[in-house]
Amino acid sequence: MILEKLESICHSLSRSEKKVAEYVLERPEDVIHHSITELAGIVGVGEATIYRLVKKMGFDGFQRFKIELARELSKEKPSDEGPLQSLISEVEDVINAMKKLTNYEDLQRAVDIVLESDHVIFFGVGLSGVAAEYGSVKFSMLRVPAFHYNDPHLQVVVAANLTPKDSVIAISHSGNIRDTVKSAKVAKDVGAKIVVITSSVGSELSKVGDVVLYSGSPGRKMYDFMRGNVGEIVIVELLFRIALNRVFENSKDRFEEISRILDPKRY
Repeated sequence: MILEKLESICHSLSRSEKKVAEYVLERPEDVIHHSITELAGIVGVGEATIYRLVKKMGFDGFQRFKIELARELSKEKPSDEGPLQSLISEVEDVINAMKKLTNYEDLQRAVDIVLESDHVIFFGVGLSGVAAEYGSVKFSMLRVPAFHYNDPHLQVVVAANLTPKDSVIAISHSGNIRDTVKSAKVAKDVGAKIVVITSSVGSELSKVGDVVLYSGSPGRKMYDFMRGNVGEIVIVELLFRIALNRVFENSKDRFEEISRILDPKRY
């Protein structure tokens, strides 16, 4: 998971470290053939910068970093996939990364918070706002008082009026959207519990969360805003499924009644 981890911490790196990280992400096959001196010369940084970066990645030296990177690259899928299979593989990669970054215990803790709350508020803007709306709809099916807000001004107003019996699920792929971070902080200041869904380890939003669920990243794109939010929606769906399993036996009659009411709406 070297490339995924590097992607997730990229935002928190210094400018020179980020130059190295971007080169590694764009040309990992080249990096494994360079010495630290060669890489420093190519990127235009000092060797100490590269050493600091690999330390942040959990390696004791550049050589060990290259060995593990080479192992990771050797396990990648063959490059002769067709366009459709390549797109499917990208979605699979997001889910695989999510499985390695987020554990079942954290998902359970997040569900505990949701089911014990008087109100559950979903915050998100842009594509993350879509995931927030999806979450509020799904949890409303479980008779959880769930609401979503994608307007930054309303988010702050709502957050300021929460209580310690309420919770917020704050969603941001980058974890560094100022509006979402601000809204989550306001909610935390009044005592609400905060569940964060993000792909970025160590992001500003992740620092606010009582529980942080990492959604995985679809890899680098030419434009950051074009990244999908598959990982965030998958996390929301997992939370819903876990909650559903907990309440199903006591709510089976109600679910059957809802199904009966909705049935005439179908052709």
